[in-house]
Amino acid sequence: MADYIETHPDDTTTASNSSSQQQRQLQYSPDEKSAEVRHQGDGGLDTRAAAHLDTILFPPDIYTKDKVYWADLPLKQKTRWVNEQSNAEARRELGVIGAMFKKDPLSPISAYFRNYVVTGLGLFVEGYVLFSVGNLTPLFRAIWPACWKTYETCDEQWVHAVDYLEIIGIIFGQIIVGIEGDWIGRRFGMVQDALVMTLGSIMLTAMWGTTLNGWVICYAWSLFIYGFGVGGEYPMTSTRAMEGMGRGQAATTGDRMHRGRNTALAFLMQGWGQLFNQGVLIVALLVFHGSLEPTFSKTSTQWTFRVQFGIIALPTIYLAYLRYYKLTYTDQALRDAKKRNNTSGYDVASLKLAISWYWHRMIGTALVWFINDVLFYGSKIFSGVFIEIITGTSGNIKVTWLYNLLNVGISLVGYYLGALLIDHKQYGRKWMQANGLLAIFVIFLICAVLYNKLAEPGAGSRWFMALYFLSSFFTQFGPNTTSFLLAAEVYPATVRSTAHGVSAATGKMGALLAAVVYNYIGSRTKFIFVVPFGFAGWLLTLIFVPDTTGLDLREQERYFEYVLKGRTNEYHGIAVHPRHLSLFERVILKRHLNYDPEKDRAAKIEELRAVYESVRAADKEGGLGDMDDDQRVFLENELDGFFANERKLTGNTVVQAPGGHHSKLAELETKLS
Repeated sequence: MADYIETHPDDTTTASNSSSQQQRQLQYSPDEKSAEVRHQGDGGLDTRAAAHLDTILFPPDIYTKDKVYWADLPLKQKTRWVNEQSNAEARRELGVIGAMFKKDPLSPISAYFRNYVVTGLGLFVEGYVLFSVGNLTPLFRAIWPACWKTYETCDEQWVHAVDYLEIIGIIFGQIIVGIEGDWIGRRFGMVQDALVMTLGSIMLTAMWGTTLNGWVICYAWSLFIYGFGVGGEYPMTSTRAMEGMGRGQAATTGDRMHRGRNTALAFLMQGWGQLFNQGVLIVALLVFHGSLEPTFSKTSTQWTFRVQFGIIALPTIYLAYLRYYKLTYTDQALRDAKKRNNTSGYDVASLKLAISWYWHRMIGTALVWFINDVLFYGSKIFSGVFIEIITGTSGNIKVTWLYNLLNVGISLVGYYLGALLIDHKQYGRKWMQANGLLAIFVIFLICAVLYNKLAEPGAGSRWFMALYFLSSFFTQFGPNTTSFLLAAEVYPATVRSTAHGVSAATGKMGALLAAVVYNYIGSRTKFIFVVPFGFAGWLLTLIFVPDTTGLDLREQERYFEYVLKGRTNEYHGIAVHPRHLSLFERVILKRHLNYDPEKDRAAKIEELRAVYESVRAADKEGGLGDMDDDQRVFLENELDGFFANERKLTGNTVVQAPGGHHSKLAELETKLS
């Protein structure tokens, strides 16, 4: 947690906050006087400049002291290096959190809220409302059985449309807002989402009809409007969590080491939304009815569901305020990418090229998300049905809601464990997704084969309950968390929001399939239906999903620039390392054959030279008047010395202590852009 807390600008407070600046000094900016840098050989190269250059070329969080990329190490050495780095980083973060706690015991909690809760607040309100539909359905069936059970007073298709229109609204929002995010900007999409969800919350609170059927129709269309805002949250929150990490060396180090965790901790707010909704429903029913036992009155039911919808409108309005007035850096990565590509509006050319170049990745991110939503939403929307099977009770609101509360709590454990391991280089997001889908496949296969025994009261139903809860755990400690991250991470910045929106919309079609099919098949058939989906998701992950754990997003942008210029054979960097390519890209497309560390190092020096010369030219013309003295000294003395003696670097070895250095060159490049 400490990396994001301490190094990245606070989006909800002013950047000039002195305590935040002091805290950020604890991260990735050690005193250079204490960094033991020694120079071997007599080439006369300025070791300080060379150390800065090495920080750029060979960041110590992904390269060994001998300048070997971590994925190039033999398995035993790789495992040892990864574990040592992971443990050292954990100790460093705990130290930073401890220092914060000593200074202000509440500062770690407030920092967590600023950086993760605020970023994921849209998914919190989304999870609260979206899954309230499944929680409310058993209550509505108990109070208005002629409408919600036998369909005597309500049209059956409109009752089912409550589930359908919600998901269709989400699909529209994911695609449209995803395009807006790449066209107009991330901030615009995020503010729009909050306002639409606020409108939807008001509609859900005030929905009415002259007949029960009219009320159901109003309910369905209110969910459609709210779903549109929910859909936009997926591409916006993912890109925001990944790209809103600030600028400079500290940000890129945090990006490589904790990008997945930052995104996962924002995404798991969806789980807290589910938990909070179930808790509010229980408390509201206790307040307005006096207990959780039937028979419930229509008045207490009206108060219960309207109050729980009305409560969430307040944080949604606050979310709109935060996003409009407080967000910083939200669109910086997009602006930088568009500037490099000489694009001011929507980058259609990049989209077309990304589709042709990464179509196989779209299979992996979109179809696996489709499969995950068949598994996830099928069990969530119809959670009451599964809990009835487990408990042997039918329509008992108290039992259903309390079991659902427990189920969401178990899911949250999966969310947090996923956030903990998603950036571990030897495990990471790809294997977390593959293993999660395999576990779900096995669990549902057991449920399908042994359904009759598991549905029996006693020991059988207890095993059924354990398997159902395990499936919830592995869904979060697996595909539900990773699909949200990978759908944005494996694509370039100019089309990232669009690609994520398309993948997420494809996923919601899986939710729509489950919502339709589950209404017409029996309990055991539900398990039989989902079994092949789990296996197919596991297989598609292994074949089409690349492992981007630890890969710098800037390196991926660099690779795509080569693709845009038609110079893919000239790119030799880590973005085409076998570790970061899918099985399809390695075996069929053979893109890993271009990987060459020595050629890539030479290419990077030439690229840095271009930046250096641009800065020099701009400085001479007075275009960098805001450059501080420290940066100018670094530019004129150290980099001048390096490039003047660059040939002397050959044959010399510069060794740096772990920890890294602050990159002044990165700051200068920022000023140019």
